[in-house]
Amino acid sequence: MMVWLDLLKPVMKQIRRPKHVVVKFVVKFFPPDHAQLQEELTRYLFALQVKQDLAQGRLTCNDTSTALLISHIVQSEIGDFDETIDREHLAKNKYIPHQEALEDKIMEFHRNHMGQTPAESDFQLLEIARRLEMYGIRLHPAKDREGTKINLAVANTGILVFQGHTKINAFNWAKVRKLSFKRKRFLIKLRPDVNSSFQDTLEFLMASRDFCKSFWKICVEHHAFFRLFEEPKPKPKPVLFSRGSSFRFSGRTQKQVLDYVKEGGHKKVQFERKHSKIHSIRSLTAQPSEQHTEVPKQTARACGDSNDAAAVQSCRQGKELKSSTEDTGQHKSPSLKKSPKEGRKVDGAVVSAVEEEEEPAKDRMQQNRPQSQQPSTGSLTGSPHLSELSINSQGGPSVPNMTLSPNLSPDAKQSSPLVSPLLNDPSCIRADDEEEVKRKRFPTEKAYFIAKEVATTERTYLKDLEVITSWFQSAVSKEDCMPETLKNLIFSNFEPLHKFHTGFLKEIEQRLALWEGRSNAHIKGDYQRIGDVMLRNIQSMKQLTIHLRKHSEILMELENGIRNSRKLETFCRDFELQKVCYLPLNTFLLRPLHRLMHYKQIMERLCKHYPPSHMDFRDSRAALAEISEMVAQLHGNMIKMENFQKLHELKKDLIGMDNLVIPGREFIRLGSLSKLSGKGLQQRMFFLFNDILLYTSRGLTASNQFKVHGHLPLYGMTMEESEEEWGVPHCLTLRGQHQSIVVAASSRAEMDKWTEDIQMAIDLAEKSSGPAPELLASSPPDNKSPDETTVDQESEDDLSASRTSLERQSPHRGNTTVHVCWHRNTSVSMIDFSIAVENQLSGNLLRKFKNSNGWQKLWVVFTNFCMFFYKSHQDNHPLASLPLLGYSLTLPSESENIHKDYVFKLHFKSHVYYFRAESEYTFERWMEVIRSATSSASRARALSHKEPHAY
Repeated sequence: MMVWLDLLKPVMKQIRRPKHVVVKFVVKFFPPDHAQLQEELTRYLFALQVKQDLAQGRLTCNDTSTALLISHIVQSEIGDFDETIDREHLAKNKYIPHQEALEDKIMEFHRNHMGQTPAESDFQLLEIARRLEMYGIRLHPAKDREGTKINLAVANTGILVFQGHTKINAFNWAKVRKLSFKRKRFLIKLRPDVNSSFQDTLEFLMASRDFCKSFWKICVEHHAFFRLFEEPKPKPKPVLFSRGSSFRFSGRTQKQVLDYVKEGGHKKVQFERKHSKIHSIRSLTAQPSEQHTEVPKQTARACGDSNDAAAVQSCRQGKELKSSTEDTGQHKSPSLKKSPKEGRKVDGAVVSAVEEEEEPAKDRMQQNRPQSQQPSTGSLTGSPHLSELSINSQGGPSVPNMTLSPNLSPDAKQSSPLVSPLLNDPSCIRADDEEEVKRKRFPTEKAYFIAKEVATTERTYLKDLEVITSWFQSAVSKEDCMPETLKNLIFSNFEPLHKFHTGFLKEIEQRLALWEGRSNAHIKGDYQRIGDVMLRNIQSMKQLTIHLRKHSEILMELENGIRNSRKLETFCRDFELQKVCYLPLNTFLLRPLHRLMHYKQIMERLCKHYPPSHMDFRDSRAALAEISEMVAQLHGNMIKMENFQKLHELKKDLIGMDNLVIPGREFIRLGSLSKLSGKGLQQRMFFLFNDILLYTSRGLTASNQFKVHGHLPLYGMTMEESEEEWGVPHCLTLRGQHQSIVVAASSRAEMDKWTEDIQMAIDLAEKSSGPAPELLASSPPDNKSPDETTVDQESEDDLSASRTSLERQSPHRGNTTVHVCWHRNTSVSMIDFSIAVENQLSGNLLRKFKNSNGWQKLWVVFTNFCMFFYKSHQDNHPLASLPLLGYSLTLPSESENIHKDYVFKLHFKSHVYYFRAESEYTFERWMEVIRSATSSASRARALSHKEPHAY
């Protein structure tokens, strides 16, 4: 039997016979993205766990992956490749059974790791391991109803079913309604799904009741740790008799640990990673490999205050209780997320606390790569998750690293098809191919396209700055509507940024010209890099931090001025209607903070791509360290201002809600739901905050705003599924203290998103001291009496409202996110908005309509769930836009006759668009960022009542 100990309870109360057990410290929750482990000590501990899993046969993979993993372990233990020392070391240390057959391949990989430090080797080891299907998996033998032998496992995403070591099924937490056990039977009750062939309840038979209960407890803990935002409350003890288990997860959830670290609650462990076996191997006194699974060779200092203990305990980085006949294998469960919290040495063993923020990558690593290429580059990640973003920005949250690549012909490789103008007939296609041949002299390496992404996104960023420094400033100077102090505050802080980034862009473009050989071709070899340019400018950018810190003050002062001056409000609204202001005005005010995250993401991708021996690796890594420091300093302001900006943006779309923006209120989700009323199901727009749920309808006026019809305070609210009661699919009943409503979502996925967010908001409201009056909205004009429940009698064109409502009857933008959600019958959350901030991209694409013959070259800017199309990057305003909420992102099929590489397809109902990128890297990047808008952020996300998204 393998049992996790509860670190919040005395050990002696949990171990009845200490002489008959072995206690070990092991990893319990495995992060899907190792980049979220921020401290070297934590990564070292996880690397030890991967090493042990390899030795015990738990981390199964093909020979290439195995050799690659071991080569990084060897590099971390003895340093750079030396054939004699390598053979001697491998002879004395067995990392896997039957290692001899792989020794040549291990040494071949090890030869490519020259100059890699032990810490970098740990990082690369985890990069490869996390992509393997068996990473962090602990199998529990069971049988299905037919008696077939299978294995069950639990991960951060849900419950997995294996046959041998092959995964045959997975049940995401979103699909699972209830987990229970009855004697030896483990039961999974699924949510009803018309598209699923599964029964409502799945049953598995395990070896004994104790084994069954042990696995059930592990599932409960994983669900709570990864899915809940707060530690679940203990079940109250019954007065007379109990029914069922009272077991609950105890300790901080991963989100709570994340918040704890962000608030500065943990102390960083002093730790220096060194080669763990370099001295012993060269003195021919190497100890068995088991002797090196601890920390003594490293420099580690434990921080022993109570806060550390609390973090470690509540993180559930638990010990495992096993019989003395078993080896050091642990019954671990996948681990934590985002930033490693801390590592501590307790009774001679190290316990680390980590956390996670995003869904794990589901693709396995592609092993057979040229060995000259650094094997760990893998697929592209971003952010980051703000994903995040980043997700996901999230190290930034990683964007999903599932790589969708087209079927490339052998001769297509890295050509650049993105060159032709509008092609109107088949004969023009030859011009495209001829031009493509001409461009083949251009660089094709990934680093070049990363550098090119810096330039293309910098062009867009500079244009965004000009919206403030040129267009807005010019308009303000013509109108006497803004106080001088506010003018000085805004423009004195934006003009230095614009001046700096103008020079920065020029320097990047000059470097790209040298790289491409367009100037001084004889010296271009020294300029095929970008890290030195980034490092130099990021260091200079630090001097502008004083201006960046003012952006939150600028946003707040401008909104205060708008609230206090009707003239300024009208001016800003009119300015937003200009073509050049393609986003809400206050979004441009936050652009400089967002841009820092983009630099961080780009440098992370560059550092992952370069091998340590590359001439640009050192500068790139230094630049990443510098920009990470800047992002960390400004992170708190960014989170608060994102919520503040979103509340003010929503305020413009609502009628009948005068005090939407109040201290303490935070936006969670908005979207379209059908509300059951006396007239039947009627479409309504719902807005969920941390204290209140509003429902509105779209007014039939020129203002295109949404009229608030009612609100439900979340304090005391209950929620239940009521499909059977009302006979409506995807139906929920929300019961407030004075009013109840019945709503229906457009799909099961939409219902799950709303259910999760509403329940989370209710839980947060219940934890507060009660319904504070200052957090409740002013009553809408048609708010219902307490005895009125599910019947709506409101008129669609009844727009009699307050002074604020009457002031806004002038034209209003009809393409905001709220209106897109209304027309597409979907929803977005604050998480989605934050991920959208992280996933922004600019560049040239070729566009083709469904029934057209040719491709049109356009400059495309992707931001705020929308693609904006320009003739060129020099244009001041877009020609058109395409909101992507509700769209599907796929690859064209054979029947569509798109015989081009790097093509992706966007379609919604009958609307179909094809886009071509210029290289595999840019194709993957466009797929990556567009996927973030077309598929809403799912469950394993970081959201709390304090921070809507963790970057």
